Amino acid sequence: MTPDVSSEEEGLRGTRHWPHAPPHRLSESGVYFVTARARDQKHLFHTPERRDWFEQMLFDALAEPGWKLEAWAVLSNHYHVVAHSPTGGAETLRTVIQKLHSLATKRLNLEDGTPGRSRLWQNYRETHLTYPQSYLARLNYVHQNPRHHGLVPLASQWKWCSAAAFKREATPAWVQTIASFPFDEIAAEDGE
Repeated sequence: MTPDVSSEEEGLRGTRHWPHAPPHRLSESGVYFVTARARDQKHLFHTPERRDWFEQMLFDALAEPGWKLEAWAVLSNHYHVVAHSPTGGAETLRTVIQKLHSLATKRLNLEDGTPGRSRLWQNYRETHLTYPQSYLARLNYVHQNPRHHGLVPLASQWKWCSAAAFKREATPAWVQTIASFPFDEIAAEDGE
C-alpha cells in the first residue's frame, strides 16, 4: 500500500521516513556532509596503517566521479566528509559510499580472517548543506573531530584529518572564522 503523498512531496513518491535510517535524496548539486559509523562502534581502523589505506580509498572513491573533498576526518570507528558534488548532481554519492564501504569491508574481512562477516557500517547519512552557517559549522566540526574525541590536543596533529591542510592553506583570518562556528548541535545529532 502506497502512502498518500502531498503535492509538496512530489518527486518523493514511494519513499518513507523510517526511524532507523535517514532517507537518501541526492537530486541536487551542492555541498554535502557525509558521516558513517562502524557497526556497534567497532574500531575497524585501530591502526595507523588501516587509517592510511581507508583515507586513501576515501580520496580515490570521491575523486573518481568528480567530487571535490573539502574536509575529512577518519577515526577508528567513524568518518566525516564535507565535499562538493560534481557538476550535474549528487546522484553518484550513493554509489561512491556503497563502493567505499564494500571495498573496506572486503579488505577488513581479508585482514581479519573473517570472510563471512558483512554489514560493518551503520548510520551512513548525508546532509545537503544549503545554509552558509550550517556549512561553516560542519567544516569546523569535521576539522575538529579528532580533538573533540580527545585523540590529540590540536586537531591539526591528527594525520587522518583535513585540519592541518586547512590551517596550512587558508588565511589565518579564515581559519579563525571557521573555528568560531559552534558544532555542539551537530555533535549531539551524531551521538558524539
